[in-house]
Amino acid sequence: MFLPHRKNLFISLVFLLLIQLSHQFYLPGLAPVNYCKKGEAFSCKYNITLYVNRLNTEESVIPFEYHHFDFCRGDEANSPIENLGQVVFGERIRQGPYKIEFLKPVECESVCTKTYKHGDLESDRRLMVLKKGISLNYQHHWIVDNMPVTLCQQDGNKQYCQTGFPMGCLVRHNPSEGDSGCYINPRYLQKGNYYPYNHVDLKITYHSALNQQWGMNLGNSGGRIISVKVNPRSIVHPSESQLDCKSNTPVAIPAKLSDKELKIIYTYSVSFEVNDQIKWSSRWDYILESMPHSNIQWFSILNSLVIVLFLSGMVAMIMLRTLHKDIARYNQMESGEDAQEEFGWKLVHGDVFRPPRKGMLLAVFLGSGVQVFFMSLITLAFACLGFLSPANRGALMTCAMILYVALGTPAGYVSARIYKSFGGIKWKSNVLLTSMVCPGIVFSLFFVMNLVLWGEGSSGAVPFSTLVALLALWFCVSVPLTFVGAYFGFRKRALEHPVRTNQIPRQIPDQSIYTQPIPGIIMGGVLPFGCIFIQLFFILNSIWSSQMYYMFGFLFLVFLILVITCSETTILLCYFHLCAEDYHWWWRSFLTSGCTAIYLFVYCCHYFATKLQIKDGASTFLYFGYTAIMVFLFFLLTGTIGFAACFWFIRKIYSVVKVD
Repeated sequence: MFLPHRKNLFISLVFLLLIQLSHQFYLPGLAPVNYCKKGEAFSCKYNITLYVNRLNTEESVIPFEYHHFDFCRGDEANSPIENLGQVVFGERIRQGPYKIEFLKPVECESVCTKTYKHGDLESDRRLMVLKKGISLNYQHHWIVDNMPVTLCQQDGNKQYCQTGFPMGCLVRHNPSEGDSGCYINPRYLQKGNYYPYNHVDLKITYHSALNQQWGMNLGNSGGRIISVKVNPRSIVHPSESQLDCKSNTPVAIPAKLSDKELKIIYTYSVSFEVNDQIKWSSRWDYILESMPHSNIQWFSILNSLVIVLFLSGMVAMIMLRTLHKDIARYNQMESGEDAQEEFGWKLVHGDVFRPPRKGMLLAVFLGSGVQVFFMSLITLAFACLGFLSPANRGALMTCAMILYVALGTPAGYVSARIYKSFGGIKWKSNVLLTSMVCPGIVFSLFFVMNLVLWGEGSSGAVPFSTLVALLALWFCVSVPLTFVGAYFGFRKRALEHPVRTNQIPRQIPDQSIYTQPIPGIIMGGVLPFGCIFIQLFFILNSIWSSQMYYMFGFLFLVFLILVITCSETTILLCYFHLCAEDYHWWWRSFLTSGCTAIYLFVYCCHYFATKLQIKDGASTFLYFGYTAIMVFLFFLLTGTIGFAACFWFIRKIYSVVKVD
């Protein structure tokens, strides 16, 4: 009697999978919503809900919720619930105060009126917060039908659109001196005044071909939204009962309020436009193709990839040819005396697998590095398949954190295996350090950043309940999984090396400047950084400048090239060190490719100085705090890649050469 139910369940799961796969090749990858006029049909919606998100700016790292700036409030009780990634990133999506019905134009509708009385402490505080937001160029981020509301400008024949629009404008110099950056007629502007945008013109474009494409019987009154564009304006209305949305006179807030009372009336208008040329599945194209500061220089990116691939091929070719000659020469020797006359990497075979100093710490770093590596690989794979598109807000961060927690088992296993190969016996310390050190560093930095955001009253501050949930994931899921992995790692036999280790360490001869540890480590990070720095600009833009990142397929390719480049660079430098009879390769292999993180930090400093306009101390502290987290995780990632490649390489070459 349970077979039909199971069969239906299986069919339903397959059907849902096919639906997801059918949407994975375009953005956003979510189910469309059909709209129609009120009362026309029961199978569609007529109310269009406008959601407001937190406001942010390039001049500060600190975001704020919508109601922080004393705007008109909507019914926040019906706001959607944010996922874990949205909460961590500081997104606070609330229902806006604007009432919109499909195909019902709005000429000039009042939302609310905000009154500020001179001398009243609460009014002065609210007005000061509003003026500070305008002076720092905080940007609105609205959402309609899971699409960002965009501000578009025409530059010749090309249209540029951005996913946010400013809350107001501050005139810092005389309007006659040049462009003030305000969407206001310059003849109304006055230096030193603040002009809040209290009116928005919303233009909703929709696709109406429901009858032919989706089989909906809605006549000409149905459609799917493909874009929502906004035109912000500052308007002085005669009174609350007499609105004039065609006025060109802006609302001016002087630096010091001298009048007894200031009223700001917030209004809006809505218009609809049909466009059957753009399909619903392609509605994100105009944003992704025309966003400012996102011109994808494909030629430069491809040129960089070709260079990296060429250098990687050269490294591989040199290594293979040189090694082939070395191995052939060593294996043709017939007497031990001839072997003593040789020099190079064979002479250190008795010391090459000698356990390093601080082997416990190296094993802990390698375990955490494996955790970060597989987290990055699986997250990028999901993003390439379309499961983590920009429309799925917070999905990327949520996926990464859940994967990091779930991958505690391979972290514990690798750390235990490496530590046991070093001859370590303190397995309890190894497990505890693997599960605590690296996650503890990240969480401690994150907690300090969160305290700063709490102190600033920012929406980016993670609530206490979410911090408890993160700690629960760490201690109740990640730590037990790490113990499970370590248990299986210590149960297995220690790694057997292809050559035996001598009891007395061999003396290392004097090294040239090129084979000394620090110069070699510094040189090792140049080539891996060269294959990521172009993509790094777009990634930093998406984090700090609210730009959408959608080139996951290309990023996945760059990630693979990064793995290859880190591996080959580390192997090459390790080979040179062994030929110079320096057998201290354990930490050097990890630090050589891990040095790429230093170049990453330098580039982040360059981005901070040239791209962002941050001046206040709190934002500077937050920027470099979050950068430290990113650099540390990248250090673990690249260091583990280099160590794994070098470990495989050394075991391989010493297993094929004859050793007396």
